[in-house]
Amino acid sequence: MELYTSTDKLNKSHSTQQQKTTTSMGKGSSLFKFDAFGKSIDDSKIKTTSGGILTIVCLISTFLLLINEYKDYTKVVTRPELVVDRDYDKKLDINLDVSFPNIPCDLLSMDIMDLTGDVQIGLLEAGFTKIRLDSNGNEVGSGETFDVNEEAEDALKNQGENYCGSCYGAVDQTGNEGKELKDQVCCNSCHAVRQAYAKAAWKFYDGKDIDQCEKEGYVARINERLHEGCRVKGKAKINRISGNFHFAPGASISQRDTHVHDLSLYEKHADLFNFQHKINHFSFGLDDHHSSITKLQDYHTTHPLDGSSIEIGDKWHLYSYFLKVVNTRFEFLDGQKFETNEFSVTQHDRPIHGGRDDDHPNTLHARVLSS
Repeated sequence: MELYTSTDKLNKSHSTQQQKTTTSMGKGSSLFKFDAFGKSIDDSKIKTTSGGILTIVCLISTFLLLINEYKDYTKVVTRPELVVDRDYDKKLDINLDVSFPNIPCDLLSMDIMDLTGDVQIGLLEAGFTKIRLDSNGNEVGSGETFDVNEEAEDALKNQGENYCGSCYGAVDQTGNEGKELKDQVCCNSCHAVRQAYAKAAWKFYDGKDIDQCEKEGYVARINERLHEGCRVKGKAKINRISGNFHFAPGASISQRDTHVHDLSLYEKHADLFNFQHKINHFSFGLDDHHSSITKLQDYHTTHPLDGSSIEIGDKWHLYSYFLKVVNTRFEFLDGQKFETNEFSVTQHDRPIHGGRDDDHPNTLHARVLSS
């Protein structure tokens, strides 16, 4: 009985102590809401496999986001800026490489005209390279070029020093008598006779029975090459105003506000010739920095026509390209500056015959609006 009594007293003493502690804590409970270092319960401190996986995923995601942000921060971007170009006197370079598989080089011509009245005719005879193509579209031999003056120079070597070729009535030569050779009107080459015929609006055909053309071998050559094609490569300069340039068959002439072509040979063969073509390269400005510029700008703005082709085989058809050209300068972070041009293009084709806007057959027009 005495042992039980002492134990009971001990329990009562412990219970009293707990009550005192609880009472003491209760008095300070109003400060709990100010505790910034709250303690978590033991259950939340348990580490699990799913928690470890989630931690790894979070770390990887954070790392990838940091890398992406760094790349975006260090990436070189193109910032466009529009300025007024006041240099109207500067010429605009045209770079072109076009293949015509169904028209021979001897028949093809190219002319440029603009709103000022400036006309450049027969450009393919100067500044351009014409490469013959066989009936399969492959370059003849190892890329044999065509020079319209080569045969003429060889033929003139066999003529006398005072030779003055006949123009066959296409040009008035009656006043040549008594004049020095340099003042006489002469047609010393097949090309000269062809141009004289064009000025007189006469049909030249293949130059048969014309002495200059027979001696130069033009007649035999043009008939041998009727089934060939032609690839044109080169550069030209135009004024930086609205204008157009075009390919057409036959010699061209501009006079009295008219521009015409001799279509006699083109019309003679109903089953030959058409202006099906492929644009291998077409651009404006200098091509020297082409590789550097294309790192920043794709072909859809600087060379949108590259690789395009027209396969309509209609003989009497017109293909037109309407271009809007904008002068562009690229300024790099290292101080380099490259001048080029961007342009947009709209393509249109239609039959020649019918309607009020009749035109040359099968011409490839490119109307340029420079700004």
